[in-house]
Amino acid sequence: MSLKDRLVEDMKAAMKAKEEGKVRLSVIRMARAAIKNAEIDKRQDFNDAQVTEVLAREVKMRRDSLTEFAKAGRPEAVKSLEKEIAILMEYLPQQLSAGEIRELAQAVIAEVGAGSAKDLGKVMGALTPKTKGRADGRLVNQIVRELLDA
Repeated sequence: MSLKDRLVEDMKAAMKAKEEGKVRLSVIRMARAAIKNAEIDKRQDFNDAQVTEVLAREVKMRRDSLTEFAKAGRPEAVKSLEKEIAILMEYLPQQLSAGEIRELAQAVIAEVGAGSAKDLGKVMGALTPKTKGRADGRLVNQIVRELLDA
């Protein structure tokens, strides 16, 4: 079953769940709308990899908002965003741990022959496709910077 089909099936289940599935239904509808808008922009039907990319972008937007709401002292909004992120994460592939990212980064650094922080762009260019949808780009960048500075 494709990711888009799974979203449709889960949306139907959330509709049947009425009250318990209200947040879930809202998040799934938003995700399907984001996917549809991206498909319209690109003028093509998305495959699972492209759908994953859209969902990862939605999670990133919520994580960015999460920090802003936390700074502004809005705990109810933070809690709501955390629920939304948890629901969206169910549709993304298993996330890489910091240790796994570190191992991948070390392999890529050796592969491209990076020696200093000046080579950050080269390393990130080679590493990003390997972590796309499976790790937060900010965390990957932070780990690569640590390894290049060491």
